[in-house]
Amino acid sequence: NWRIVKVATTKAQRKLFFNLRSSKKRLGWFSRDEVSAVARDLGVPERDVVEMESRLAGQDVGFDPQPESTSEEERHFSPAGYLAAPEESDPAKLVESADWAATGKRKLKESLRGLDKRSREILQRRRLNESKATLQELADEYGVSAERVRQIEAGAIKKLRAAMA
Repeated sequence: NWRIVKVATTKAQRKLFFNLRSSKKRLGWFSRDEVSAVARDLGVPERDVVEMESRLAGQDVGFDPQPESTSEEERHFSPAGYLAAPEESDPAKLVESADWAATGKRKLKESLRGLDKRSREILQRRRLNESKATLQELADEYGVSAERVRQIEAGAIKKLRAAMA
């Protein structure tokens, strides 16, 4: 006999609340003619009849998922399923992660500047570009073996790790 949210607050809404269910002749929503007839009988505007009908049709939903719901789909439709997890929405953690990412990016740029031109280009084309170059492509371009390109790449990564630490 009670709801979380108050359904009828004004005098007209209370009149509708107590008389609307008895005015329905069938299950389902009112037709346009039935809305007009009920509004005329109770002396309220038609929009109030439509609004009260939608309020009465609504059901209370628990905030947390029901304990008996085991499927992920059923758990997702509770209001709690739409909120971000606390660790993802903590402003301090968001600022910290953004700062950490900016610092890492800055250190990476500085570290890349510390490499010689050939090492930087090999690393850029092998690891950082969208379309990755093969060892053989780079070997042909620089006039060295594919193994030497791999060694240059490994050395550059080692230098970057040392500079980033």
